[in-house]
Amino acid sequence: MQKNILIVGAGFSGVVIARKLAECGHKIRIIDRRSHIAGNCYDARDQETNVMVHTYGPHIFHTDNKEVWDFVNQYSVMMPYINRVKATYKNRVFSLPINLHTINQFFNKTCSPDEAKALIASKGDSTIETPLTFEQQALKFVGKELYEAFFKGYTLKQWGMQPSELPASILKRLPVRFNYDDNYFNHKYQGMPQQGYTSMIENMVEHPNIQVELNVDFSDDDRGGYDHIFYSGPLDAFYHNKFGRLGYRTLDFDRFKYDGDYQGCAVMNYCDQDVPYTRITEHKYFSPWESHEKSVCYKEFSRNCEEGDIPYYPIRQMGEMTLLHKYLDLAEKEESITFIGRLGTYRYLDMDVTIAEALNTAKIYLQSLSNQDNKMPVFTVNVR
Repeated sequence: MQKNILIVGAGFSGVVIARKLAECGHKIRIIDRRSHIAGNCYDARDQETNVMVHTYGPHIFHTDNKEVWDFVNQYSVMMPYINRVKATYKNRVFSLPINLHTINQFFNKTCSPDEAKALIASKGDSTIETPLTFEQQALKFVGKELYEAFFKGYTLKQWGMQPSELPASILKRLPVRFNYDDNYFNHKYQGMPQQGYTSMIENMVEHPNIQVELNVDFSDDDRGGYDHIFYSGPLDAFYHNKFGRLGYRTLDFDRFKYDGDYQGCAVMNYCDQDVPYTRITEHKYFSPWESHEKSVCYKEFSRNCEEGDIPYYPIRQMGEMTLLHKYLDLAEKEESITFIGRLGTYRYLDMDVTIAEALNTAKIYLQSLSNQDNKMPVFTVNVR
């Protein structure tokens, strides 16, 4: 039985679900309030330099999930790309994540891997048994000097909060390596779409059963007339912020051009607290298979998200969780709607996780159609 489905949001979450359901014969209408598809992954060529610019900040594809990797390769040629991040601290440049070269350079040593492990162990605060905060996690495992150099100031700027107020789980994502590997990610599959993310998503929605409408906002009137809705907008906005706004961090960009190479790498973090921006990205380095004489760069500034801003990073902390549970209690009573993606589930998600969850959501929906005992859930992941 063909179903009429509304998908709110033309980012990865909505488009992946749309494609999988369209291939099974269902009619899909995608709406997006913006003037373009691809959400925050939207990219476009700068007319003057021809550099592919990641309009809402850089997105680098990395995953260990072969299903996800095979899926995106159906819609784009994925070019090899290794993310090698640099960091400026007190007028010196280091490699991130912290690796053997970073350690030797920072402490002016020539340590072997075993010597470096012993050195870092000696720097760590052994009095902290179970780290509860970001600061405690860093102090226990890398010590005060590396913490203050690479984490304290950057984290304060990125999150607008003292590291002592943030959960330890945030730092568990950041590795320390005792070799000279400066690949920022550990994943098996890493790359960039040759023609950009916008092109990739355009290819995904190229299907006779998919209709895309831009500059269209979701309204309560849209809740009728569809067999199911997949909603990737902000969860609190769906309920008109009746309990208040969930907390997000947003980004401001100072975009500038440079005749030549500005910094010699794609990403340069600025860890000093007195530097107002968190990093500078040079976008031609995200397409190393291309050659460009001129450059397009972004300075990134992080701040609290206000009304009308684009929400980037959900702030899942103690105060936010109380408010979030009020919205989840409402949402879980809904019928014929599933909340998806970073905004719909109020979770930070990398692209590969977003796609994996979307593929799984489509599978669950198709299973619910074939078996009436399997009711389509409002959330297909644990959001509490």
